[in-house]
Amino acid sequence: MASQTKASKIEKLTALPGVGAATAKKLVDAKLDTVSKVASAGATKLIKAGIKAAVAKKIATAAKNADKAKSAAKATATKAKAAAKKAPAKAKATATKAKAAAKKAPAKAKATATKAKETVKNLAKSTKPKSAQSKPSERKKIGPSSKTPLSKMSWFKNLKK
Repeated sequence: MASQTKASKIEKLTALPGVGAATAKKLVDAKLDTVSKVASAGATKLIKAGIKAAVAKKIATAAKNADKAKSAAKATATKAKAAAKKAPAKAKATATKAKAAAKKAPAKAKATATKAKETVKNLAKSTKPKSAQSKPSERKKIGPSSKTPLSKMSWFKNLKK
């Protein structure tokens, strides 16, 4: 059963560029059995594990890049999961706010109507009734009198031309 585990570890390591079955076996024997362990080990430990220097550098670089990509994917998945968990709560909060606003709307409308009525009453009180306005004799008339014929009015003369 331990050989199956060792085989699966070798299989995962062979996904790295420059790592074949023999190289993967050397890495597993050196207890560098995961991509993240190979990435953290660096080229010097890979050389100590029995891998040539040029290949060790290539493997170390590839392992670091793969480890970064895996970490980024994991972080993105975690964020997506958290957002998915928060979505129903946000929707519920928004619905609650909308419901509260809907309840307040009639009260606001009533208050606005009351203010409008008060404004109309105040305007009605502030304007003078017609009887209190100035008498016709006191008013200054501008323009021709009501007895002036149309033909004598300036706008009519301009109309003829």
